[in-house]
Amino acid sequence: MELEAMVLKFPLSFPKTSSPPIRLGFGKVSAASSSPTSSIGREEKPSPTLQSASLGHSTRPHFPILHQTVNTSKLVYLDNAATSQKPTHVLNALQTYYQAYNSNVHRGIHWLSAKATEEYELARLKVANFVNSAGSGEIVFTRNATEAINLVAYSWGLDNLRAGDEIVLTVAEHHSAIVPWQIVAQKTGSVLKFVSLNEKQVPDLEELKEMLNSPRRKTKLVVIHHVSNVLGSVLPVEEIVGWAHDVGAKVLVDACQSVPHMEVDVRSLGVDFLVASSHKMCGPTGVGFLYGKTEVLGSMPPFLGGGEMIADVFLERSTYAEPPSRFEAGTPAIGEAIGLGAAVDYLSGIGMKRIHEYETELANYLYESLCLIPNIEIYGPKPSETVFRAALCSFNVNNVHPTDIATFLDQQYGVAIRSGHHCAQPLHRYLGVSSSARASLYFYNTKEDVDTFIAALKETISFFTSFQ
Repeated sequence: MELEAMVLKFPLSFPKTSSPPIRLGFGKVSAASSSPTSSIGREEKPSPTLQSASLGHSTRPHFPILHQTVNTSKLVYLDNAATSQKPTHVLNALQTYYQAYNSNVHRGIHWLSAKATEEYELARLKVANFVNSAGSGEIVFTRNATEAINLVAYSWGLDNLRAGDEIVLTVAEHHSAIVPWQIVAQKTGSVLKFVSLNEKQVPDLEELKEMLNSPRRKTKLVVIHHVSNVLGSVLPVEEIVGWAHDVGAKVLVDACQSVPHMEVDVRSLGVDFLVASSHKMCGPTGVGFLYGKTEVLGSMPPFLGGGEMIADVFLERSTYAEPPSRFEAGTPAIGEAIGLGAAVDYLSGIGMKRIHEYETELANYLYESLCLIPNIEIYGPKPSETVFRAALCSFNVNNVHPTDIATFLDQQYGVAIRSGHHCAQPLHRYLGVSSSARASLYFYNTKEDVDTFIAALKETISFFTSFQ
């Protein structure tokens, strides 16, 4: 399916804020005074006791950005698989850090440095508890999940992979989980093996088992997503980890689309490595994390050299700090890590089980609503009582380019979705398309958001098909 995008250019209006104060459940947010400075010192704590409204309705007041007009329409934000919005609790934490105790960490004895260090390391502990790690020493702060995967690739991969060793992935992986291993394979002579999709458009687990149990027994690493950012499918990670460990392979899980949306327990899953990004879980951009088992991290050489990651430096050699410091060279993203800690507090206050249950309902509603539109193809599995599907749908409409759909939805209806290959070009080629449109939800979305999107999508399709 190859279509040329029309990319119609409609008059743009600068986003403006004009909504009245909203009083629903968790507190009050006035769109007219929704900047972080207006509520410093009055941080709203999540208190999920409201019974009368949905989770989406009761949390929306915490997200100032949602209460604005875009292109003369009320903003409907459905691009959460790309990045999430930030609650006032996180915005306040960031501003408080820069206003009250901005300082470098681990290096000073003065009060500001001690306070910054305390909050930075507390954020690490919060993340560790959030994913049920054995301790904060198993959490390495990185710039993002991409850097976390590269850290494993360059540190563990180059040190452990040899010519002929196999790295097993799926065709549905994000570029960030493919490209680093291509580079490592080129340097080491190791080989990438890709699991295809089955008839339900989910990675074929039988094929995966066959690869792991081939007579060669060459698999040294399995790299998989937990939740696909295109298909919305969920892999049985615990089961896959068991298969991999049976043949002596390590497992790295890309959990960027699962950690923000459900309970993730690294010890129950048994994974060796797991990565996630702050910005997809209500935290700031510029920080992510790597979870690694203590014994595995302890065996790995540094990824980058410089300050902080050393024990002693001599002119002819250096000795290195223990993890996680060994992998955090230089001044880290201090404010961003503290903001991530605040995001963990916020999500934990709501409860990941509650978020997951609500999003499951939203996911089914989105999928069923899209299925009613003629000439649409939705990628990934059909949700059922036994098949959970994440709250996102990638789709194409016959003879309408996804970029035209996304452009028209934004400029005419204020609906924000994504179009393109979603950093998954191999998967799109496998599906026989070059790109798709994607609507992705989070717990602050509502069924009304879905209804607005569906109505706007129908009008958009009608507009473009009128020229055919």
